[in-house]
Amino acid sequence: MIVPCQKDDSLLADITSADPVSGAFHVWWLGQSGFLIKWRGHGLLFDPYLSDSLTRKYDGTERPHVRMTERAIDPLRLRGIHVVTSSHNHTDHLDAETLLPLKAANPNLKLVLPEANVDFARKRLGPSGPEMVPLDVGTFAEVGPFTFHGITAAHNDIERDENGHSRFLGFVVTFGDFAVFHSGDTLWHETLVKEVRRWPINLALLPINGNRPERGVAGNLDGFQAAVLAKAISAALVIPCHYQMFEFNTEEPDEFTQTCERLGQRYLVLQCGERHVLGHLTDPSAGDARPTEPNREQGWWV
Repeated sequence: MIVPCQKDDSLLADITSADPVSGAFHVWWLGQSGFLIKWRGHGLLFDPYLSDSLTRKYDGTERPHVRMTERAIDPLRLRGIHVVTSSHNHTDHLDAETLLPLKAANPNLKLVLPEANVDFARKRLGPSGPEMVPLDVGTFAEVGPFTFHGITAAHNDIERDENGHSRFLGFVVTFGDFAVFHSGDTLWHETLVKEVRRWPINLALLPINGNRPERGVAGNLDGFQAAVLAKAISAALVIPCHYQMFEFNTEEPDEFTQTCERLGQRYLVLQCGERHVLGHLTDPSAGDARPTEPNREQGWWV
């Protein structure tokens, strides 16, 4: 099993030591599609999966979820987290065994999720879950210093509820001078580039596990497509994700890195638990994004 380069005590110490640094933001990959962003002491978690719930659920079935990478940290130990996202309802993106301990450690935690999924999430998480902040394509939500913008995701299709709200989302999050794009789980679709190019993206976090029907699960971008998407949206840096978690649904990042190199696209392959720092002080190509206000006809303030 893959051992995170930092886990438990060492990871927690690294997260804590990052707090005083100004003029930059910090990002850690926590496995699968989970990333921790820290900026000026504020913590944002994208789609964390920090349990073995799926391995237990599918043990002995035709589709066992055999884990490849050890858990980076117990979510009960993660303090200073102000907001967490769930891009859709699949358990590796909406995990009660991650979110409930996280809420216990962070009593004021808020969960940004598709408006279409609020009722489902309430049933899964129960009354002890985080306060929910609904989001849809073309709307925004402000949680502390972070502004979330909903981006259409196709996993595998673009699905909407009876009210027309998207069930799968990506997120562009702006804070200070920065803009980060987390695509959620998605295939390439015709409006994706157009939607995201409204912001100068400092960092894109994109899946690379691909779309193989024989796996029996909805798919994602593959490594080639993720690299091309990063180039198409002019991302200053792209980090791949959604691999090395489950044996049946993974790819290696080789195709992604080779395509990035051919395209001249800056990329970084993180190890689970590894930190990277982006900002004016450390990365001259980052920090050029400016907060924008698309679709402010609708919104949600916290």
